[in-house]
Amino acid sequence: MAVQTDTGIGTEIPALAGVPLLGSLFDLRSNSLGTYLRAMHEHGDVVRITAGPPGLRAELHCVFSAEGAQQVLASESANFRKDNPFYQEIRDSFGNGLLTSQDEDYLRQRRLVQPLFTKRRVDGYADAVAAETETTVNSWGEALDGVVDVSAEMMHLALRAVTRILFGTDVDAAVDVVDRCFPVITEYALRRGYSPANIPRTWPTPGNRRAAAAMDELYAVCDRIIAERRGGRAGKANGSGEDLLSLLAAASDTQDGEFDATELREQVLIFLLAGHETTATSLAFSLHLLARHPELQTRAREEVSRVLGDRAPQASDLDRLPYLTQVLKEAMRLYPAAPVIGRQAVAACEIGGHTVPAGATVILAPWVTHRHPRYWPDPERFDPERFTPEAEAEAERPRYAWFPFGGGPRACIGQHFSMLESVIALAMILRAYEFEAVDAEVPVSAGITLQTDGPARCRIRRVEP
Repeated sequence: MAVQTDTGIGTEIPALAGVPLLGSLFDLRSNSLGTYLRAMHEHGDVVRITAGPPGLRAELHCVFSAEGAQQVLASESANFRKDNPFYQEIRDSFGNGLLTSQDEDYLRQRRLVQPLFTKRRVDGYADAVAAETETTVNSWGEALDGVVDVSAEMMHLALRAVTRILFGTDVDAAVDVVDRCFPVITEYALRRGYSPANIPRTWPTPGNRRAAAAMDELYAVCDRIIAERRGGRAGKANGSGEDLLSLLAAASDTQDGEFDATELREQVLIFLLAGHETTATSLAFSLHLLARHPELQTRAREEVSRVLGDRAPQASDLDRLPYLTQVLKEAMRLYPAAPVIGRQAVAACEIGGHTVPAGATVILAPWVTHRHPRYWPDPERFDPERFTPEAEAEAERPRYAWFPFGGGPRACIGQHFSMLESVIALAMILRAYEFEAVDAEVPVSAGITLQTDGPARCRIRRVEP
């Protein structure tokens, strides 16, 4: 079905048809990403979706165009806040770190943290990423029947890498706690964030008690390591001998002071949340897509071999691996780690010729915009060539046709780290193994990040030197 374009000025937003009384509640619960995509194909770039019974009904104002995404995230970002119940549940679970804070809290945090994410500083973590990737690659020698689930394996790798960079020598103890507690907390926050009504967290229900126990355990390990750092014990994460937590603990200036212990824990938890699931998603789907396209896998491996030979990759190699970077960008187009982004409109505004009322819940969906046929011909096809400089110039795509890291003043502060980690890890993995897809398709759903709802198994074979 052809995509409609919006030509009216201040016109009413078209609505996606639902069932009486409950609207699109069941569609959103069973397949929210498919529902958003259908809404774009049926009604265009701005669509209203209702869900839930009268009195508890949610009304979502969905914006699918690149131009609309730029308006919400960048040009008029002050009018769109993180005030919805979803972000509040993340605050209540993980604290008020960079992902969830607003106004002066956010500006102060960003000023304190920004020097820790300069390109030079992030490039210093390349050796830590390479070491963790080498451990993962070597562990596959005993894979049962030569099959690995790249989704699970990349989640483990990314978690170990970000935990090592955050905590340095405390990586093993921290990984065990994060691996056990994070799924409980994220599922709890997600369920409450999408529920039309919630009981208080303090009520002693089984779900509340499980989540509280997981938060207590996670907070305790973070607080212990933070106390050790502030007591003078430094961890080693890279060649400089400083882990990110030590740098966060030392961050200060005359205007913004420094982080107290609670603020440090909140930043650490947000970095853990945003820093491992997102990168793991990009790596897992890059490998699975290459496993389904052996000729493209061969091309990527040949580039790695030509550039690296047998040596360990360095940060300076990123610019010398353009095809591998294109593979990652195309995987992030098809499987953006943040498939849905929510905001709340402060004042009424116009988007795509339609009026969005004050207080409206506004939904951006990279999952849909990245598949918009106006920007991406044959959008479901995996084609890294879309990201060559020549193809991008010819396509004249808008800036926000591809925005896996968000955008505007709240763009992901860790995007260079994510690309560094992903390119280094992918290069080392492809140099060591060939991949053949066992699972042709991998079902996904929208959680706090993109979630796989089944395995992404690949048969692996050692690459002969």
